[in-house]
Parts: sequence; C-alpha cells; structure tokens
Amino acid sequence: MKIVIINSGSSSIKYQLIDMPSQEVICSGMIDRIGLDTSNLSYKTNKDSLEERIPIANHKTGLEKIAQLLLDESIGVIKTTQEIEAVGHRVVHGGASFSDTVLINDEIKEKIKELFELAPLHNPANLEGIIVAEEVFALAKQVVVFDTAFHQTMPEVAYRYAIPNYLLIENKIRAYGFHGTSHKYVSEKAISFLEKSNKIISIHLGNGCSITAVKNGKSVDHSMGFSPVNGLIMGTRSGDIDQSVIFYMVNTLGYQLNEVNTVLQKQSGMLGLTGYSDLRDIQANAENGDVSCQLALDMNVYRIKKYIGSYAAVLNGIDAIVFTAGIGENSAYIRKKVCEQMDFLGIELDEDKNNMRSNAIRQINTVRSKTKILVIPTNEELEIAHQVYDLIVN
Repeated sequence: MKIVIINSGSSSIKYQLIDMPSQEVICSGMIDRIGLDTSNLSYKTNKDSLEERIPIANHKTGLEKIAQLLLDESIGVIKTTQEIEAVGHRVVHGGASFSDTVLINDEIKEKIKELFELAPLHNPANLEGIIVAEEVFALAKQVVVFDTAFHQTMPEVAYRYAIPNYLLIENKIRAYGFHGTSHKYVSEKAISFLEKSNKIISIHLGNGCSITAVKNGKSVDHSMGFSPVNGLIMGTRSGDIDQSVIFYMVNTLGYQLNEVNTVLQKQSGMLGLTGYSDLRDIQANAENGDVSCQLALDMNVYRIKKYIGSYAAVLNGIDAIVFTAGIGENSAYIRKKVCEQMDFLGIELDEDKNNMRSNAIRQINTVRSKTKILVIPTNEELEIAHQVYDLIVN
C-alpha cells in the first residue's frame, strides 16, 4: 500500500511516500522557511535528489509543488495519482473530539476548522494540506492523526487547570498536549534502544518546542496546554507568560484581543527577542556578537532546564533525556548548554560525542553520567504511516 504522508508544521512541510507494511520510503523531502523568499525545498528518491531555494508563499503553494515532483516525468515516483491508496495527515489539535486516528469526512474537517483558534499556526495549515490532497489524490483514503492523542494518558492532576469546574465539564478547557506523534515515536525508540528506561524526558525542539514527561511509555505531563502557545520559548510563540500581561495589554495599552493573540502566537518567542525566528540565523548572529541573540539563546536554554527539573520531580528521577526535531537533532550548541550544570540530576554530556553528526540514534553522555542523553531523529511520517495502515487494514 502506497501512503503519502503530509506533515504540515507552522513554517514547514515534511513529506514522504511510504510503502506499507514494508516501511520502504519511496521518496521523501521537506520545505522549510515557508513564507520567506529563501524557502528551502528538498526531494529525494533512491535514484534522484533535488534541492532548491525558491520563494514558497504559503502551504498551498508548497503542497502543489510536492505533487508536481511526485508526478514529474524525469524524477517522479508515480505515473498517476491513482497509485496512492491513502494519504496520512498530521493535525495538531484534536480538542476533546479526537483521541484516535480517523478517516476524514466533511464533519471531521469542520471540527478541525472549529479548533483554528486553539492552534492558529497549525490547524489552518493542516486543513489546507487535507483540502489540497483531496484534490490531487482524489481516489485515496484521507486519514488524520492527531498530535493530542498521545497525551490522553496524562492524569487529571496534570491536565486540569485550577478554574471553575464547569469550564472543563461544559467547555472542555484543559491541557491537551501537542507534538504527540513525535514524542510517542522517540520515547518508544529510546525504550527499545536502552532496553530498560521507565522515566524519560522527551525534548522536541524545532520552530515549535515542547517537552514531555514519559513514564512506562505513557505521557504523564507536557509543557504545552490548551493550545500550542504554552511552555518553552519557540520560534514565534511566547511560551509561558503571566496571563495578567494579556489584561494589561488590553486594558492599559489599548490592544484588541485578536492583536494580543497575534503578538503571542506570531510575533513573540525568538522572533520577538531577536528579529529572527530561525535558530540557525540567531546562532550565527550570536557568534558574531549580537547581544540580543545571545540573550535569547540563554533564555531558551534556561526555560528548557526549568522544565527538566520540574519533570524530574514528577517522574521521581530520570533514566534518559531525548533531544529530537530540527534543533534538538542538529544544534550541538543547544544540547551542550541545556546539559551544563545539571550534574545534580546525573546529566553529564560528552562533548566529542555531542559534536558528531549522524542520522542514527546516538548516545552522547559520558560513561559516568547516571542519566542517559540520547539524540533520536524523529520520524513522525513513519509513525503516521503505521497508524494509517493499521486503521485501513484493521
């Protein structure tokens, strides 16, 4: 069964064409920096590879470009879209409506749309991917996997807010958790790699960032909450902030509520601190002496360390911490700074191992380190393919 996986992030699209159940990746690629004139496009098969830097204005343009590559006469991997039996989509917010993988219909799309306000950087892009895929792969079954599903195992003490009960019962206001597909994949890989690891802290660092406490393979706490804006400092999202700031911005500074939402979702985080949303740009400028970029990196690391300490308490110890996603996998600097002065938790980084680059799972702690430190490339696409295949076949 040939399954196209579309993983639309806030500023990127990752895609793979996977044959299941063999797990053969027929082609794969990515578009990042969407919305900029310097968008990067990659496309790779067993025979061909292509890399371009072209302007990609939005997710619709990006998805149409991906479809063109799949069907290209010289480097394409399918002759007709009828070869595709299913398309798997990652959708960030499933709210209280979804805890399992589902076939897409008009009702599902409408519910995804209703959740736009809770994930304004993601659910619109996710729905756009579904709509375009329905046009391009008209005969394929469209399936959605929700990022919130993995965190349905969080206990009530973790997901409830200290607000009136009716807001949970009637309005479903609670912490849902996100990046679940990634956290599930890498935590399972960590358990398999270490053979025994019951207490894991999974750190997903990309344009969006989150951290999860995983006990015995299940999510028990998570940094994001009702929406993906909470927790760690991100590319354009503020992360944790005193809610009184929102009232001050509205009542004293004269902001409209939609303007506050735009500030916190799209103008804050690393972008608000530095003028750049991409860590590669921030790190390069920091190395050249940019004080604001240096401070932003320090703040980013500080917030991650606070959560590690918090989740060490929740788990009553740590067997392993896992770095994953674009920044977690590729930034030796961030990994080093996060692990510095953490010896009280038994975290001791081997700098030589940390500086090595690899696409494989690797252990980067010293021999003395009581806590294992892993870098695990996430593969949300493969995890989605498994769930899509299981739904259709079973």
